[in-house]
Amino acid sequence: MEPDARRAEILAVARRLFGEGSFSTVSTSDIAAEAGVARALINHYFGSKRELYLEVVRQMLVIPPSVSERLPPTTVEERLSICVDRWLDVVERNRDMWLSAIGSESIGDDEVERIMLEADEIATDRVLEAAMMSDVTVGREKLRGMVRAHSAMLKAASREWLVRGSLSRSDLHVMLTRTALHLVNTVFPAVRDD
Repeated sequence: MEPDARRAEILAVARRLFGEGSFSTVSTSDIAAEAGVARALINHYFGSKRELYLEVVRQMLVIPPSVSERLPPTTVEERLSICVDRWLDVVERNRDMWLSAIGSESIGDDEVERIMLEADEIATDRVLEAAMMSDVTVGREKLRGMVRAHSAMLKAASREWLVRGSLSRSDLHVMLTRTALHLVNTVFPAVRDD
């Protein structure tokens, strides 16, 4: 297997195992055995269990470019809807690790917090790209702050869907799409013009 493919396979196994367990309950030996590799190979690619875990968290929290790539030249609402749907696909496929990454075990961990802040900035870029607002200059920091706040709501809403079952995927899709649309079309102009 090519090195990139082997590394991706180790990450996939680690994502599943850390999602099913936790950082403290999963060992590099568990990951190596499940991936069919020597433990030394994990150390070669990632350095340590901690670095592997942080890479898995980064994968879960940083919205991949595919979420906002190749969006059709259509309405902002349709573009946001497509992005939300793609993001929900990623979260649904990686449910346990997503919940672990945004969960209480990660609170107070400076490195995870740094990854979360980085992820929020990338997510903000992706939303503004989908909303065709990447070039906004007047009120830019307010707009970015609002989108980051929306991201915090998105994490809480995902728990309502995945843990409590109080919202369906469809409910979440409508909620996230419409609140993002309202934010960029109504709230931001009102605050920017203040």
